[in-house]
Amino acid sequence: MTFRPKYISFDCYGTLIRFRMTEMAQAHFGARVSAENMPRLIEDWAQYRFDETLGAWKPYKQVLINSVERLCKRWGLACDEAFGACVYESVPTWGPHDDVPGGLAPIADKIPLVILSNASNDQIQRNVDQLGAPFHRVYTAEMAQAYKPRMQAFEYMFDQLGCGPEEMMHVSSSFRYDHNTAKDLRFGCQVFVGRGHEPSNAHYRDIEIPHIGCLPAVVGL
Repeated sequence: MTFRPKYISFDCYGTLIRFRMTEMAQAHFGARVSAENMPRLIEDWAQYRFDETLGAWKPYKQVLINSVERLCKRWGLACDEAFGACVYESVPTWGPHDDVPGGLAPIADKIPLVILSNASNDQIQRNVDQLGAPFHRVYTAEMAQAYKPRMQAFEYMFDQLGCGPEEMMHVSSSFRYDHNTAKDLRFGCQVFVGRGHEPSNAHYRDIEIPHIGCLPAVVGL
């Protein structure tokens, strides 16, 4: 039976918006880190960004600056704080994956769409404006005073919507930030978008799709 949720919540960056961290790392560190070692550096930076989200909330710019500082210390590289700030300023310019506008459009006027993002308030709207479909609500870590994967971020969304997780579908390309917690919270349905930056895990998702263009069929549209 097709699950028809009251709301569909989405992760934004990576799932809807094309994530540019890898390209920025390659451009910034390319002259100092070999091509052979670059994938490990990029992976390490991702782990430090994740670790920075696990404690008390702090501005996302600080998450990026701290993660770059810790990365450079580990790799024995001179740290340029301006790089973290530069990444922060670039985020609102990032556009969607090609499949996103066409995938969202058939759904948006039938099921309210919601974003729950680790972005700051001053970043997110420029990205949302590029998605090609109206969103009922957009919530950020800054509003919730907590980053995903912390339950507090999701609980803020539930409180604002007046809706429990069992009535909702959550869509994300990340198990680490989204689906592991969504499983613990017992969302009505979890849809994993296989963008290629995390391996699939059947325990933490109900449905897997290769791109957002497949989402209308998941909700029977």
